[in-house]
Amino acid sequence: MTRNKDVTQSKDLTGSYDVVVVGGGAAGLSAALVLGRSRLRTLVVDAGEPRNAPSDHMQGYLTRDGMSPAEFLALGREEIARYGVELVRDRAVDVARGEDFAVRLAGGDTVHARRLIVTTGLRDELPAVEGVAERFGRDVLHCPFCHGWEVRDERFGVLATSPLSVHQALMVSGWSDDVTLFLHTVAESELSDDDLRRLAAAGVKVVPGEVAGLRVEDDRLTGVRLADGTAHDRTVLFVAPRAVPQTGLMEQLGAELQETPFGAYPVVDPTGRTTVPGVWTAGNALGFAEQVVHAASGGYRAAAAIVGDLIMSGLDAALTD
Repeated sequence: MTRNKDVTQSKDLTGSYDVVVVGGGAAGLSAALVLGRSRLRTLVVDAGEPRNAPSDHMQGYLTRDGMSPAEFLALGREEIARYGVELVRDRAVDVARGEDFAVRLAGGDTVHARRLIVTTGLRDELPAVEGVAERFGRDVLHCPFCHGWEVRDERFGVLATSPLSVHQALMVSGWSDDVTLFLHTVAESELSDDDLRRLAAAGVKVVPGEVAGLRVEDDRLTGVRLADGTAHDRTVLFVAPRAVPQTGLMEQLGAELQETPFGAYPVVDPTGRTTVPGVWTAGNALGFAEQVVHAASGGYRAAAAIVGDLIMSGLDAALTD
């Protein structure tokens, strides 16, 4: 087990690491903190593209409620540096498994590690409706747990992109009594009788027809425009982005993936260990619904498992010498 030296944030990558963490979000930084405190030489490779970058604040994380995601990550980077964890701004583009893991970076370096944690998360593909991408994270939202309190009792719209959007409309009705479900690309015939009864019980208005764009005044959402020219006053619009898991490295390693309604994710055990020996994952890399607090917890759990794995494998190796 390699002992850490002085605190560094390195761009001159030399030698081998005990662990390379690919991804510097909440999951990756949490894992790195545990690994650094466990005296393992650790490198975080961070492309600097967190999923929650469009949001001005994050919610629901005890003692960090309302904090800017950028500030949260900056504090995390400061904390891991105290324990000698190195961090490089780069992207892992290729990985191979031999006696150790060889991770090739976009900048040209190749780094080696005994264990690997992949926390590359996912990418949100937003519906192709004029104005949605520009206002995402402001008054175009996706998660009531993340933003519901801040927009409570406003006039909600929900943009349907599949029958699953009914569930989103029912959920957000807990934060406002004024909710309209715009069917957009979903036909009325695709809604079940149970869907319609629940929507009626929740007081959700259902509007058929494709949404053409948003109405914005003084940099605030004021309405939703339909393709037929009609408009509906709304101050908040909930959408359901299409989740695109970033599984390229996992596929290169031959990890088993499982299909879900929100994409294919690695098969893991309770610690985040994948089917590839020596490889763990955490955060949105293993599921669509992982919030920041879940991601941080998962990174901690994966790192603790790796520490135990390295200690025990070292002892087993010593016994066979």
